[in-house]
Amino acid sequence: MQYKALLIFAVAMFIGCGAPQDRENKFLSVGTAPPGGAFFVVGGAIAQVVNDHMPWEVSAEATKGTQENIRRLSSGELDFALANAAISYFAVRGEGAWGEKQNINAVMTLAPNVALFIAPQGAGVTGLSDLVGKRVVVGPAGAGFEYFLRPILNAHGVTYDDFTPLYNTQAGTVDMLADGSAAAAFLGGAVPTASITQASASQDIYFIPYDESAKQSLFETYPFFFAATIPADTYRGQTEDFAGMNVGSMHLITRASLSEDTVYNFTKTLYERREEVVKKHPAGRAINPKNIVRDTGTPFHPGAIKYFKEIGIWQD
Repeated sequence: MQYKALLIFAVAMFIGCGAPQDRENKFLSVGTAPPGGAFFVVGGAIAQVVNDHMPWEVSAEATKGTQENIRRLSSGELDFALANAAISYFAVRGEGAWGEKQNINAVMTLAPNVALFIAPQGAGVTGLSDLVGKRVVVGPAGAGFEYFLRPILNAHGVTYDDFTPLYNTQAGTVDMLADGSAAAAFLGGAVPTASITQASASQDIYFIPYDESAKQSLFETYPFFFAATIPADTYRGQTEDFAGMNVGSMHLITRASLSEDTVYNFTKTLYERREEVVKKHPAGRAINPKNIVRDTGTPFHPGAIKYFKEIGIWQD
């Protein structure tokens, strides 16, 4: 009887402490974006890595992208998500179409989003002022590109009212440049960007430069803009370095209401297993001590700050 009682006790301890049920009854979601882009792959990699090394069920969820992710985090429907830092900047301030402040925090800054305007050679567009009166692709409808595009254009003395804005995916934009239905387009992402590679492979492309004084004004006004050089020969016909801009890094964000312990453990696990993310997508290299604490204007979650202080990379 004594042996039987001990056996029952041991089984109970196993069920209560070490079996699959010991996932803290915690199910965490990571919002990404539609399939086909870096957000979808990187978000999936992050969810998988944390799921594999923590006693939680962590799953990636395909969404429409940054704006949906922010709204669903703020309402408690998601726990973590990927977002463009420029859009998050305005969301936490309740500016633009947001109307009210969104309850989100940053967890870590990830890969830069290096974007620029390009145009076919001979389209008559050699500077951003030449966009006036033209048909210009400004990104996918509803993607929120206007949050970083409007400041860029304004710094160059141009507004959306000065040209005809067209909306399309990056792949669709390449077709519009090829058939002449658009005179210029705003494209970008991680370098090299597949759409720019494709566009420059099929025709001679002009890389429209940013005005230096305009760039400096943007760097001084918004923390999510900073310099980013595209090395010469990255794209066909690009014979010199291009002085570009990061127009809003990819970053990992969370709902502000998520507990400090949860965000701390998520951050710690992801950072310590970052090489596993790199194996799934090169953007994982951005999970490094210098980059992840970069301030882009969205307050960091206390749980993330706690871990970054613990490993000595947080600067107050």
